[in-house]
Parts: sequence; structure tokens; C-alpha cells
Amino acid sequence: MTTTGDEDIRPRRGRRRLKIGAVALAGVTATALGVTVWQDGTAKPSTTAADSARVGTATVTKTDLSDDQTLSGTLGYSKATPLKGAKSGLVTWLPAPGTTVSRGRTLYKVDNVPVPVFYGGTPLYRTLNARGTTGPDVRVVADNLKKLGYDIGVQPGAGTWVTQHRADTGTPDESDSAGAPSSSVAPSPTPTPAPTATTVKVKEGDGVLTAELIAAIRRWQAHVGMPATGVLGIGDVTVQSGEVRVGAVQAQNGDDATGTLMTVSSTVKKVSVPVDATQVGTMSRGDRVTVTLPDNSTVKGTIDVVGSAAATDNSQGDTGGSAPAQLTVTVSVPDTGAVRKLTSAPVQVAFTSESHKGVLAVPVGALLALSEGGYAVQLPDGRLLAVKTGMFAKGLVEISGAGVTAGLKVETTS
Repeated sequence: MTTTGDEDIRPRRGRRRLKIGAVALAGVTATALGVTVWQDGTAKPSTTAADSARVGTATVTKTDLSDDQTLSGTLGYSKATPLKGAKSGLVTWLPAPGTTVSRGRTLYKVDNVPVPVFYGGTPLYRTLNARGTTGPDVRVVADNLKKLGYDIGVQPGAGTWVTQHRADTGTPDESDSAGAPSSSVAPSPTPTPAPTATTVKVKEGDGVLTAELIAAIRRWQAHVGMPATGVLGIGDVTVQSGEVRVGAVQAQNGDDATGTLMTVSSTVKKVSVPVDATQVGTMSRGDRVTVTLPDNSTVKGTIDVVGSAAATDNSQGDTGGSAPAQLTVTVSVPDTGAVRKLTSAPVQVAFTSESHKGVLAVPVGALLALSEGGYAVQLPDGRLLAVKTGMFAKGLVEISGAGVTAGLKVETTS
């Protein structure tokens, strides 16, 4: 007899023996049953001694099921990285450990000149002193000065042709657009060689060192205590991905400024979770997680990075190679008051790999496996109702089928 999800299991003509056993699916083990039922055209299922195990009644409920796993992790700042100076001179001022430094603020001083923080991904790798210079380093300067409130004028867009001077002439400001008229200067009694220039097309992501941007650099330099030259050289600013937190300070006043000065890390706290390589396949960047803090309060987090380099966990002294390979999953958490008070702490992270919303579910103990295949639940009057199973989670199983409704009473193991 084959059961489907749209019919009751009805007695057939004659006598047929059904053997109903316990269900153990998806790592969930129900209480073992040894129920033998005889059905004929007139009798209800008979009860054996083993059938006394099914003494409870459960209600089909509409609920949310999720497949959660909770793993241990560590809350803290990102890994501190060494910061080396790029400007020759002597160190004359350093911050205290634990200091946070944001955009435009001074991280250290060289020869008593501030070295401020800019945000970006490209450090200043050359001297920026010629109008029309293009590149991602120029974009970093333009974006940061604009964020700091300085008027940088209009930046030429990608695809625009600009005149790129090979050297700063020191002449009054002129247009940077190719083919546009330039301001003239009074003729000199002794002619001087004209600066060489070329036209280049602005690439996507590049900035352009325009006259307006050079003027903004001068104003900013004067405001922060740098020589107001309008020129920026290697090491005049330190480019970081965002606000930084100073860790250990290695240098001292009077040291060579091109050495390692300190360590810095992001000010955003993260949770690092070691995960067995066999489990990480269910985790993806952007997934939401729940982080339980040491005081048992919880905060929501988001998976930022799923590591790709596996390492063997030998924390238990296993040197035989049997320890599972692990990857590090990094979770970002909001800077709530509870998190803000913690520098480093052990936490628990609940990952949800699958979630079914608004499904009908019963305790796993209410589920019966049929000898001819398929599953059923038993109603209080002894009838068996065929069901299809879905997710198993936290002792419940998702069921569906004809006649399965919220509030339906079914028998279950005690």
C-alpha cells in the first residue's frame, strides 16, 4: 500500500499487518516504538504492551523552524598591523596606546609637522605637484578634503581628456581641460623653456589635480599646521581604511621616522569564530547571526568574511593529524553600549543555515514510519494520517498533507 499526502490510511478488505516504528532523521532520534497494528474492515488498531509508549497528545502548531548551530568565538579589535613612517626626519610626537584617530586628525609628527590620517585604499606613492596629474592617489586626496569640508571644485569625470603638466610652472592657475585656453603671462626679457605637457584620459576611479584642488590643499595645510605649499609628498599623510586604534607604540621621540612606529587596528570590533571546514559551506557573507555576550545579552551580527585558508586545530595537543581543519569566520557587530565596554571577550555565535517560516510542526515523537514507505501521524481515534516531512529542528518536525491543519491533535510519545 502506497500512502500519499492527500488521503487517510483506510482499512482494506481482509487483514493487513502494518509495522510502525520510531523515526530517526537528520540527527534527531525519537523514542523507540514497537507498535504492531492489525487493521480490518471492522476493527480499530489493537493495542499492544509497546503501544503504551504513545500516551501523550500533541497539537499541530504553526511556527518558524530554523537549523541553528552555536559556536564559540572571540570578540575584539581586528588584528593589529605595524605602521611604518614614509617620510624622512625625526619623530617628534606619538599618540598614547588606545588612542583612536579619525580622518584629518594627526597620527604622529615628523620634525614637528603633523602627519594626518586620510581614508582610502591607495597611499601617496609620489609627489603631487603638477596640475593635471591623474590617479587613484589623487582621488584619495580629493575625497578626503571634500569630506573634511573643503571646496575642491569640480573633478573631471572618467573619459575626460585633461592636460597633464610634467612639472609645476609656478604660473597663475589655468584651466586643466584639454584644448581650453590658458592664462597668459607677461613676456620675459629672457625666454624660458615652456613646460612640457601632454593630454591624458581620466580613468574610472582616478582623481585629477586641478587648480581648485591645489588651492584646497593649501588651505587645508595651513589649517592643520603643515607648510602651505599645495604640494603633497610621500609620507605627508598616512592612508588607512578608516578610523584607527593605536596599539603598541614602538618608536620614541627622536627616532628615525622611516622605521616601525606603532601598531594600528580598526576601531570596529569583530568576532572571530573558528569553524570546521566541513561546516563552513552553509555560511555566506551577509548572513545574519546572533552573538551572546559574557553578560548573556545578545546582539545581532553579520558575517563579513568566510576564510579560505584552513588551519589544523591543535589546541588539545593533538599531533597525530586527526584534528579537523578549520577556517576563520569573521562577524561584524554594531557598536552598542554592551560591546563598547569590552576590549576582548569570549562569546557564543548562533549561525542559522536554513529557516522555514510559518510551517506546521509536531514533536518528532508524533511521527511514524510506515513499513510500505512514507510517514504518518496517529489521531486520537486511532486513524493514521499520511504526511510529508520537511525540516527537523529542536525536537520538532515540519509536516504537510491533506487534513493537516493547525490545532489538529495527534498522539505522541511521552
